[in-house]
Amino acid sequence: MAGPLTRPRSRRPTRHRLAAVVAGIALAGTALAAAWPTALTAPARAARDDVRILAGSPATLDPAAAGDAASSAVIGQLFETLTAIDPSLTVRPALAERWELLEDGRQVVFHLRDGLRFSDGSPLAAEDVVRSWLRVIDPESPSPLVSLMLGVRGAREYLAGEVGPDDVGVRAEGNRVVVDLVRPAGDFPSIVASPTFAVVPEGVGDDAGALEPGDFVGSGGYVLDAVTPTELTLKRNDQYWAGPAPIGTVHLVTELGGRSSVAAFEEGDLDYAPIPDVDASWIRFDPDLGPWLRTVPALSTEYLGFDTADEPFDDSRVRRAFAQAVDWNRLVRLAGTSTVVPATSMVPPGIPGRSERSFLPPHDPDAARALLEDAGYPGGRGFPDVTFLTGGSTVEAGFVADIERELGVTVRFETMEFDTYFQRLDQEPPDIWSLSWIADYPGANDFLGVLLGTESSNNYGGWSNEAFDAAIEEALEATDPAAARAAYDRAERILQEQAPVVPLAYAPGWALAREGLLGATENGLGSLRLAGLAWEE
Repeated sequence: MAGPLTRPRSRRPTRHRLAAVVAGIALAGTALAAAWPTALTAPARAARDDVRILAGSPATLDPAAAGDAASSAVIGQLFETLTAIDPSLTVRPALAERWELLEDGRQVVFHLRDGLRFSDGSPLAAEDVVRSWLRVIDPESPSPLVSLMLGVRGAREYLAGEVGPDDVGVRAEGNRVVVDLVRPAGDFPSIVASPTFAVVPEGVGDDAGALEPGDFVGSGGYVLDAVTPTELTLKRNDQYWAGPAPIGTVHLVTELGGRSSVAAFEEGDLDYAPIPDVDASWIRFDPDLGPWLRTVPALSTEYLGFDTADEPFDDSRVRRAFAQAVDWNRLVRLAGTSTVVPATSMVPPGIPGRSERSFLPPHDPDAARALLEDAGYPGGRGFPDVTFLTGGSTVEAGFVADIERELGVTVRFETMEFDTYFQRLDQEPPDIWSLSWIADYPGANDFLGVLLGTESSNNYGGWSNEAFDAAIEEALEATDPAAARAAYDRAERILQEQAPVVPLAYAPGWALAREGLLGATENGLGSLRLAGLAWEE
């Protein structure tokens, strides 16, 4: 899922890193096919029964319509998925108590728990799962993350309007959801932990009021109780499959009135507050705030991309010239804090099976100038006007200065608020752009095929390469981890050579958590499970 492009400065709270806010449904529990606890295990409730958490404003509460981290963060509290990812990145049972991989990995059968209900008490059945998932590939209004569903048999054809919903390989059989896949996909139970696959009641997407307070019906640990310009109020769902959450009311604070998250926390207005790297650098030594500082793991990559559908970046020589003219490691180290790490791959550290090789384009200004001359722009002469548009980026001005110095090309630099910027990327990408991508599930393909595959809805630069697509296909079909890694490495070497994107940086997040707030542990996918929070007795 897409997130804001850089860690915020305290003076600019609008650039808050949404992925490190709240989200998801990382559930503690037992092994893959074992029984899940029938109720949440937590200390007895203390006198306080509410919590205040800093959150980004969601663009939507509809799982099938969300593609940004802020929306997914809230959706994960309101609607549940069949599986979940815990802080150790292990896939766990949620609405499904267990699942089976059949037909050599080409079929997954999810067994739902008995007695599941939506928040209004109505039954939650396998048919609700099928209906919710078909909305992701709705030909009239596909999800921004529709690529996550395309491994299901018939999904591509349904999306193209060539077949009907009955021809898609997802069906309800009693209390089971049976999924037929186009290739072996042992990671499918992990993929459906994404909030995109959350189960919604009938009416969502059809009834304009279905996601409003008062009429809201959900399947997650909380329901939407109230919305103001500065806050979303959530109330616990007494019908939740794992039992009512220990904390009755959650206030998701979306606006601080110009204050920094640190100031709001110090003043007692927040109990959990993601903070910028620059603040974390001094807070760790502060005797008062230091004990409340938490490192937030982040499976995310900030990267720069080119619009490869139009001139001049439809020419790989031009892209490679820009990629090799810049010392990316130097820029990131100069612009970032001590916790920001220069990227070597589109796949961030922590993703299982990630290669330790560097796939960053080599820094070679002489070769870059030769490439640009070969493309018809000697010394940058005749190069068209191009714009680098971001919602905030680690490299920003340094990139623009390096390109002008090394290639003689002037790049116009502009910034845009994230919500508007995200829409711009999807509808009319600028010449050069940057984005931070947070894992939807812990798999290499979420940073490769999902972002850069020819038919991917998240391929904002419009790049297409048959050899890359073939390598991704081979990796997805591989049953041997070593073979899958070799295929992904081949795909990354193609990215290194063709430079449709350049990986920039990785960095953990930081947060302040109030003393006595238990369960405030995220899972690397930006997931803080609200239903698992409790105040110490």
